[in-house]
Amino acid sequence: MPHIPAVNPTRLLPALVLALLAGCAAVPSPREVPAKPTSPAAATASTPVPAAPPAAPAPPAPTAETSAPPPPAPTPTQPTPMPWLKAAEFKQLPGWTEDDLTQAWPALLLSCRGIGKQPAWARTCQAAEQLSRSDAEGVRRFFETHFRPYQVLQAEGGEEGLITGYYEPLLRGSRSFGGNYIYPLYAAPDDLLIVDLASLYPELKNLRLRGRLQGKRVVPYFSRAEIEAGNAPVRGKELVWVDDPIELFFLQIQGSGRVQLETGEMMRVGYAEQNGHPYKSIGKWLVDQGELTLDKASMQGIKEWARKNPEKLNMLLNTNPSYVFFRELPNHLSGPLGALGVPLTAERSVAIDPRAIPLGAPIWLATTRPNSPEPLNRLMLAQDTGGAIRGNVRADFFWGFGEAAGQQAGAMKQKGRIWVLLPRDYPLVLTGTNVKSGL
Repeated sequence: MPHIPAVNPTRLLPALVLALLAGCAAVPSPREVPAKPTSPAAATASTPVPAAPPAAPAPPAPTAETSAPPPPAPTPTQPTPMPWLKAAEFKQLPGWTEDDLTQAWPALLLSCRGIGKQPAWARTCQAAEQLSRSDAEGVRRFFETHFRPYQVLQAEGGEEGLITGYYEPLLRGSRSFGGNYIYPLYAAPDDLLIVDLASLYPELKNLRLRGRLQGKRVVPYFSRAEIEAGNAPVRGKELVWVDDPIELFFLQIQGSGRVQLETGEMMRVGYAEQNGHPYKSIGKWLVDQGELTLDKASMQGIKEWARKNPEKLNMLLNTNPSYVFFRELPNHLSGPLGALGVPLTAERSVAIDPRAIPLGAPIWLATTRPNSPEPLNRLMLAQDTGGAIRGNVRADFFWGFGEAAGQQAGAMKQKGRIWVLLPRDYPLVLTGTNVKSGL
């Protein structure tokens, strides 16, 4: 890490913000996704989802090291105002009695690995460890006894929000450059700086900036186009080479995946860091340019366009200045690591906005299947986050690994409602509703 000269931080702050804000974004999750265009919504949406109220607590962002991300900050022991939550009953959850809750039980135990030592969760997680998953009725009684559901509302009071999907892709690659394997996945470069001033300026707790030193100045890090042009010192940081640049791009969007090596070995990779530039949707750019219609701007539609227009591919990808760096993960993991630092579970893990929903909490999701009116109502665990997942009623459904999961994720753009399940003694104040918990 380059040495940064000691300066007065009160003088440094304005310079850092002015220099970096245009080219840097709030720190993303381990799977980055500053905006994940795996679905038409993420690829082409021009109207942002209403942001969650800034007063909600958020866990610190994971580090960019090769080790697992740290656990979220402890849940506050003092009652926390969460006015976007509305007290509910289990009988109000659509399909509550129809879901096989035992299918979500392993994901709950994984959540407890991330939050089980927090005071608000310790007693509930200890009780969960004593229960057998095979006892379906006991699992249902456990949730109804230990939790209370709260409906999550939009800032303006609405109940519905956007539900998209993501997945873990499979690429083909080699640990050596050559033949078809010429597109590198890079580890984080040594000159990438992470600027975190939250300890001095609590109002910046949700903002970590990326940059690099230029003399004694901190300037924005290199954009995608500049990295691809060879301007960034990434030589020697190659983890693996793959054979398809568009698949590599979508791996960066998903933030994690697997690479089938030519030796037959399977390699798992996950998000390490990002260059700090905000994501710009290539799907939206294609629609704006008249290259695709809105209904075709899904992940599959973008890939098809890229296959037909290889001469325009670099121009397309470089319209998005964001760039993701990776780390190799152990193959024994049951799934990719989410922001909670635990493996994700196919069709039971979901990414949320942690300013609105506590990371690690069970949620009840009421939506429909991709491109279908068929109900999809089930218990999920809020184990991940993403730069595009912004808003109270906003979720990204993890479909799992491989092509079939990718088809589902790429087609998912559904309306949905969300209830969060919190321990009955969770320190919570529902401001304005005269309903209190944990007091």
